[in-house]
Amino acid sequence: MTPHDQYFIRVALKPTRLKLTRDRRSLFEGTMRAGTAYVQAPSCCLGSQLYAPSDFLHLQVCSAAFRAWRAFAHRSSANENEVVLLYDPFAAQLARILIAQGDAAEDGFVLSVGQTMAMHLARLELPRSKVGALPKWRLRRVEDHVRAHFSRHISLVELASIAGLSRMHFAAQFRVATGYRPHEYVLHHRIEGAKALLSTSEMPLAEVALASGFGAQAHFSTVFKRVVGETPARWRYETKQPVARIGV
Repeated sequence: MTPHDQYFIRVALKPTRLKLTRDRRSLFEGTMRAGTAYVQAPSCCLGSQLYAPSDFLHLQVCSAAFRAWRAFAHRSSANENEVVLLYDPFAAQLARILIAQGDAAEDGFVLSVGQTMAMHLARLELPRSKVGALPKWRLRRVEDHVRAHFSRHISLVELASIAGLSRMHFAAQFRVATGYRPHEYVLHHRIEGAKALLSTSEMPLAEVALASGFGAQAHFSTVFKRVVGETPARWRYETKQPVARIGV
């Protein structure tokens, strides 16, 4: 339970499959996308069940300061009976900065970055997740379909049909369950397929792009760099470099 005078903020640093509950009521169950933050109000008892290794940045924020920042931004205080979840790239970037510094970070630096993150989240219009996650049996059907057909065009209508839902309901429930929009999820699988080809074959990049479901090498390279952080050529080069071994 959070203290009566503090908010807890947790930011997922990598995709994590978990379940959040309060008073035996499920608040969230699925894959929490890296960069997702959840804000827990004072005196709030929250249960969590992790289905895989997790990596979270934890912040404790004075409730008076948090409410003052929200009031400054003309936002009402977060509902004390709600746990707020949102994906925020800026908060994710700040979390990565703190983690990168590690034990070398000075107290003043940590305080400054943490305060910036808390202030930023406090001033946002905080949404509340009221959409249920896609049931596991429907999700499994969609995942299997994407895995088998990611190398060709897959439309939202097609995925919704596989799940047996309308496009609108499917997209909302799928995002809660996986942390991804359907299109982002397909791109993720295409990039993973491309990685396999890059690391195990000498196929030209243009052929890798086509085999992974991208219509052009330029689009493939743009998406790959956005997701992985490096160009396909650079990633292939670094992956295939021999690992140095030190003899004892």
